[in-house]
Amino acid sequence: MWELVLVMLERLAIIVTVAFVMTRFKFIRHLIEKREISRTSRVSVIVMFGLFGIIGTYTGIKVNPEQATYLRWVVDIGDGEAIANSRVIGVVVAGLLGGWKVGVGAGIIAGAHRYLLGGFTGIACGLSTIVAGAIAGYFHRKNKNNRIISLQMALIVGMLAEAIQMGVILLIARPFDQALGLVATIGIPMILANGIGAAIFILIIRNVIQEEEKMGSLQAQKALKLADLTLKFMRKGLTEQSALPTCNILLKEIHADAVSITNKDTVLAFVGVGQDHHLHNEEIKTNATRRVLLEGKLIITESDEMHCGVARCPLSAAIIAPLKIKDETIGTLKFYFKSEKGPSPTTIELSKGLSTLLSHQLELSEVDRHLELAKQAEIKALQAQVNPHFLFNALNTIVSLVRTDPMKARKLLVSLSHFFRQNLAGTTATETTLEEELNHVKAYLEIEETRFSDKLSVQYEVDEDALRVKIPPMTLQPLVENAIKHGLKQLRSDSLLHIRIQQEKAAIKISIKDNGQGIEKSRLKELGKEKVHSETGTGIGLFNINRRLEMMYGEESTLIIESDKEKGTLISFYLPVIK
Repeated sequence: MWELVLVMLERLAIIVTVAFVMTRFKFIRHLIEKREISRTSRVSVIVMFGLFGIIGTYTGIKVNPEQATYLRWVVDIGDGEAIANSRVIGVVVAGLLGGWKVGVGAGIIAGAHRYLLGGFTGIACGLSTIVAGAIAGYFHRKNKNNRIISLQMALIVGMLAEAIQMGVILLIARPFDQALGLVATIGIPMILANGIGAAIFILIIRNVIQEEEKMGSLQAQKALKLADLTLKFMRKGLTEQSALPTCNILLKEIHADAVSITNKDTVLAFVGVGQDHHLHNEEIKTNATRRVLLEGKLIITESDEMHCGVARCPLSAAIIAPLKIKDETIGTLKFYFKSEKGPSPTTIELSKGLSTLLSHQLELSEVDRHLELAKQAEIKALQAQVNPHFLFNALNTIVSLVRTDPMKARKLLVSLSHFFRQNLAGTTATETTLEEELNHVKAYLEIEETRFSDKLSVQYEVDEDALRVKIPPMTLQPLVENAIKHGLKQLRSDSLLHIRIQQEKAAIKISIKDNGQGIEKSRLKELGKEKVHSETGTGIGLFNINRRLEMMYGEESTLIIESDKEKGTLISFYLPVIK
């Protein structure tokens, strides 16, 4: 008996080979990974596992229980002979993976073949093979929620199916004495061998899938790493400045001898083997690259199609992938190899993924560019809203002086002209220096001091080193205007406006303080955050300033408004010092 056990275990090497070969078929892999199968693939799976059962029959051991003899290979069977085989393994695995339909289908094929071979156990073995498929299908249903079939289940189902076959032989095969002798001889070896065989088959399948999943996981990690490393460059667009560091990163991480990035016309960057004669800013020379730009599809090319014209060039193969924005090909990503064998399948798949990844990053660069244009357009619109606001107040002041003091009105018109000359220059840019903005405010205050006569005093506390910092145009003047119009206007005398510009660590603090009437607490929370309508104004000036500061420098630069009915109002904000 133990000799028979050892012989049958030797046959399990065939199981390992067949299991590995079966994992190469696409529909088998889908069945293993997804635990489901389409109707069109079901027939193929049934036939394949049925053939596996037939192989298990032919690789079995022919047993003659009366003469106690074994033959290692089965070709035909005599009347008094039977087969100790591994047929049940294929049928059991079919049922565990595909359910009862697949298990019974494979059992019918393998069982019919066994019946046709003959022998006194032909009917019993054929019938029990079908029953084995049904039993495995039952366990498939019990295990349906689990992605992976456990080795214990495969072992138990394989042994159970073979034990049932021994019972069927005893019930059906005749003469009974001969059937009993056969079961006594081969029962335990076949139960053990087929249980172990089913477990080994599942183990092989699991290991193959897990190894490939592990490789896929490593490739995914590499792709994510490359995405993180290249994002900050490629989001700047497809330029020489972005292409060169991206090529250096890819060459370090990918098994390639050289890497290149082109646009539609020229080579933007080339690093690696051959960079002594593959120069950047050269026009695209190879037909292969032109074909990718024209067709928008990845190609793998050899030396005859990619030759650069230099006889000593060691590069003999390349992967050329398109770089796209939406559906338009705007450049190529190229991986070069010295070996004539070219790139491995893994490198090819990674190249496809990287071209898609870099294309998405380039699309993000276009989104960023359009967002920046939209932001600049909004800033211009906000600045344009400030100009009529000031002009209305200035003209009112001049109109009031035309009759009473024409010379002073003339002087104010000259100041107003000078002011608007600076103002128009400011609206063509999104930033100006703090010094220019302060001069702008001083020109405005010349008009306002004339309007207030001797009632208005202006104090300046300015750190000269801070005046080089950038600031959005038309930021200070509306704040000063609000302080005069809403704070100081109601005072009959001793109106004081204090403008302070001081550097504090990594920021410049700008504050404008008046000693006029404060702001009501109900309006204080809303000012600068939304347009506030009231009898004295709309709050549009503060809203626009706050909006521009936030858009250009972030929330840290938004307006800070403090007000008290007795002490007046203080408005301050911070500008970052950008070196």
